Amino acid sequence: MSAIDAAASVFLIAGATFSLAAGIALTRFPDVLSRMHAATKPQVLGMLLVLLGCALRFRSTVDITTLVLIGIFQLTTAPVAAHMVGRAAYRSGVYRADLLVADELADRRADR
Repeated sequence: MSAIDAAASVFLIAGATFSLAAGIALTRFPDVLSRMHAATKPQVLGMLLVLLGCALRFRSTVDITTLVLIGIFQLTTAPVAAHMVGRAAYRSGVYRADLLVADELADRRADR
């Protein structure tokens, strides 16, 4: 086993661990905003680590280009989707206000 294959294995295992942690957090966290955080940050990092491990393993230009495009697409769509889910949850009132550290939109909500 070469050093590159060992590094690819480490990246694949680390990425799978991050994705597993994100999946567990989705079932354990108490409200929508916490779950949204768990669904985006560790899951995207885990996916990027898996893509990096795959890129080290495949080493083909076509495969690496495809993996880079997948990573870019995930990095651009996951934050937007999380923002939209958080916005919809806040507007519909499906969140736990006692878990918020600061509610910067409270004055806008009262103006309606």
